[in-house]
Amino acid sequence: MQPSDIGLIGLAVMGENLALNMANHGFKVSVYNRTAERTRTLANGRAKGTTIQPTYDLKEFVASLAKPRRIFLMVQAGAPVDSVLAQLRPLLEAGDIVMDGGNSYYKDTERRTKEMEAAGFHYFGVGVSGGEAGALEGPCIMPGGSRAAYPLIEPILTAIAAKVSDGACVAYMGPGGAGHYVKMVHNGCEYAIMQLIAETYDVLRTAYGLGAVALADVFRRWNDGKLNSYLIEITAKVLAFVDPETKQPLVDLILDRAGQKGTGKWTSQDALDLGVTIPNIDAALWGRNISALKDERVHASTVLTGPRLPALPSDQAVLDTIEDALYTGIIISYAQAMAMLRAASHEYSYDLNLSEIARIWKGGCIIRSKLLDPIQAAFKRDPDLANLLVDSEFSGNLNQLQASVRSVVRQGIERGIPLPAFGASLAYFDSYRRAQLPVNLIQAQRDFFGAHTYQRIDRPGTFHTDWE
Repeated sequence: MQPSDIGLIGLAVMGENLALNMANHGFKVSVYNRTAERTRTLANGRAKGTTIQPTYDLKEFVASLAKPRRIFLMVQAGAPVDSVLAQLRPLLEAGDIVMDGGNSYYKDTERRTKEMEAAGFHYFGVGVSGGEAGALEGPCIMPGGSRAAYPLIEPILTAIAAKVSDGACVAYMGPGGAGHYVKMVHNGCEYAIMQLIAETYDVLRTAYGLGAVALADVFRRWNDGKLNSYLIEITAKVLAFVDPETKQPLVDLILDRAGQKGTGKWTSQDALDLGVTIPNIDAALWGRNISALKDERVHASTVLTGPRLPALPSDQAVLDTIEDALYTGIIISYAQAMAMLRAASHEYSYDLNLSEIARIWKGGCIIRSKLLDPIQAAFKRDPDLANLLVDSEFSGNLNQLQASVRSVVRQGIERGIPLPAFGASLAYFDSYRRAQLPVNLIQAQRDFFGAHTYQRIDRPGTFHTDWE
């Protein structure tokens, strides 16, 4: 029997769809799952008549692969990855390649890379974005690991990735955990954009009294313009969906308690370690965290009051202002994500290509957007651009659009609508554009109570004052 080009371990929906994607592109794929029943279901169902080869133990799986063996893991992040690697290691030979396509923490990937390379194997942390449909039809793929070994996996990853006008949505990210790091920040940016969209929905619903059907039409029209993106597109579809049982908009029946899987939290934690400011992502996190306090919020709503104002009439001018505000907030979210990637690239020696990251994010991934074209161009013009906000194409636009965010934030304050991400966007913009911030007072306070010293603007050196 002809050996398989690649093996895939882990046949949950994402893994199964990736295996089918590989098979659809002409690769012979061996598959293995811890529970054999899932493998049998795939073999007798969707994989029937394809080049997918089911295997039922790891020895059989490894033996079925062409050398050097290429193995793609789609198992749950954390301990399960380490468990599978421990089982695989005795069966592998020097030069074999293992790719982790799950949402693993980049520091875990750094550790595993060192362990695997010390044993003579190649290890890649591969960020995969696109959800279930993307896994089958073409995801955005962010691989990190050995540059020398990358050509051994590049043809397969290129074949199965989403395609846009300027190429496949896959590119080598950098060494070690670079691929999973970029995916982590991608997910953080995803959190921020989703929070901004949710806040926009809340303003239109609460301040202007628009129902789900009208809102679906608004988002559908916005998706035909400058806000064109996957997340705006699916928002329109979600708002338009009618529950077949109750005949009501399904979104109105969904409990307002959001979950998270860790990548957003990791993004905020690492930004703190790097000293990078990403308030939109932080706001999205605390927005989800406070949503989890459903019972407390229900009680608080009976004892705490806010403004009670009648709904405002909405017209095209109002909708245009809110569209501009959302557009601005999304630009600022991308700016924060790119600034974090730039800082991490220097700190961790990843040598990330930000223009190329923007390019591959244009297809397959959850944050794919029309906006990524000018973002790609900005970092192509200046690969070490400190912040997207000061790019020549973006700065003038933002100077004009800032009024829209101020208007939306003002509505939130006046009507008691919480807008953490819009507020964070505006505070970030106003802080970044200020040549002087009031931190001189904080430095004086720190020196007063802790002798932390300070610098002066009129002479060089470090100073301490006996303030009393």
